[in-house]
Amino acid sequence: MPWAIGCPVCSADGTAAANEIIARSMPAPAPDAPPSLAPQPPAPQAAGLRISRAAAEAPAPAATASATYGGGHHQGGLLGRTTYFVKERVAVLKLTDTYDILDPMSQQVIGIAKEEPPTWAKFLRLVVEKRKLPTAVNFYEHEGHPPVLSIKRGFTFLRQKIRVVAGDGTSLGYFRSKLISIGGGFHVFDDRDQAVAEVKGNWKGWDFKFITKSGREIGTVTKKWAGLGKELFTSADNYIISLSDITNAGPNASALLLAAGIAIDVVFKEAD
Repeated sequence: MPWAIGCPVCSADGTAAANEIIARSMPAPAPDAPPSLAPQPPAPQAAGLRISRAAAEAPAPAATASATYGGGHHQGGLLGRTTYFVKERVAVLKLTDTYDILDPMSQQVIGIAKEEPPTWAKFLRLVVEKRKLPTAVNFYEHEGHPPVLSIKRGFTFLRQKIRVVAGDGTSLGYFRSKLISIGGGFHVFDDRDQAVAEVKGNWKGWDFKFITKSGREIGTVTKKWAGLGKELFTSADNYIISLSDITNAGPNASALLLAAGIAIDVVFKEAD
């Protein structure tokens, strides 16, 4: 009985008698099995890493979505974008150029392009026309980190040739200036020496187009873009690089055309 009980007539304690009646009505318990002398093997466990109950019940992290931004889809880092706003850093008596690369819609800095020639070539610019001297422009996603892309030029006499190199040193192609061009421009070659595009300038203004060999326009470099306020165009060296259709232009097209857009200003038009 779970508690003491008494006789309803005389109040005598009847707990012991009740427990005896209950015991007689229940089946006898089975005898205990003798203990085994052999050691019991541990219970088998599934192969792999064991996790705690808390970790098993924790919600799975959300999958990283492909970020969408003004101008295109971001597929990983600076070189996966299709639209860039390039803004020159203003300085007095500068020997090299530095450009912030921004997302045109959010105006957040997504990279930086820094002209970093050899030290001797940098100071030789004081007495020699700099477009004839070697130079390099390195593209960084974050200052202090290794570059993700570089364009490099050696000594130049007639036609300029600018090599485009990935962050790991792999050659992506090169640019070669035109001997005769109205409005400026140059040819874009891939790493197999195949011409993939032509940059054609407009003599009426600071506007350039990326044109494929078949004549299809795949991008532009311009100082006129309706998506930005006029306050961002306080300098003549602020412009938009927009890649409109590079689906069939090869895996390195975005990097090549970003480098080409910077090269227009830093390398080919630096004396204008």
